[in-house]
Amino acid sequence: MRPMREVPLALARWEELSRRLEGRRVALFLDYDGTLTPIVPNPEDARLSEAMRTTLVALARHYPVAIVSGRDLPVLKGFVGLEGVFYAGSHGFDIEGPGGRTFQLEEGKALLPELDAAERELAAGLAGIPGARLERKRFSVAVHWRHVEEVRAAEVERVVDAVLARHPRLRKGGGKKVFEVQPALDWHKGRAVHWLLRALGLEGGDVLPVFLGDDLTDEDAFQVLEGRGLGLVVRGEEVRPTAADFALRDVEEVRQFLERLITRTGGTAR
Repeated sequence: MRPMREVPLALARWEELSRRLEGRRVALFLDYDGTLTPIVPNPEDARLSEAMRTTLVALARHYPVAIVSGRDLPVLKGFVGLEGVFYAGSHGFDIEGPGGRTFQLEEGKALLPELDAAERELAAGLAGIPGARLERKRFSVAVHWRHVEEVRAAEVERVVDAVLARHPRLRKGGGKKVFEVQPALDWHKGRAVHWLLRALGLEGGDVLPVFLGDDLTDEDAFQVLEGRGLGLVVRGEEVRPTAADFALRDVEEVRQFLERLITRTGGTAR
């Protein structure tokens, strides 16, 4: 791990990065919020730009592509709306892809009633905190506090911690102005990438998995791929340690990076 600002920029080191791609079959794993779309005040407004959608369509013609997100699977599919790609929702607890291939972690399904109970308790505990918002996904409950007054942010976390103290089989994950209450299982985006590589028949040494993400939850994937693939962090305004190999400044640089990958194959992004 090193400070994010010390990670070399991918586009500035393109020749070096390209050499790591040579002779390898590239498989792409892409986070959604903050990576394919900018972080926005209201999560329901995080829609793909037409330029990014066009790039993703072209990308999927040349590479295996999976979208790996904390979003609920049906929401993620609705936002992206592309065929021929895999979708891993709820941080990989819920996966679906072409040909009807699906995966849901059985241990996670067994904890759904406990998540239901935690959701009810969170709703009661947060009712008096203006701006706090719950988002129920199948395998987690997101507690959004982006619109909570700064002086009350710690109060939101205390409510979450109190609920989790009553539900030891659940855990707290972090993100940008959000807490995720999810099953306390050894499953995360990195494990989901491993599953996807197997499902796609891409476990061989000639395959280079490449993961792009911006958030703390993406660090699990960066760490899993260390020495095996490439991690690219979209750094935005955040300052924190990361296990990523390269950095991209923002969503527009993500699009430019993906277009360069398309160009490598002799294709175009149009």
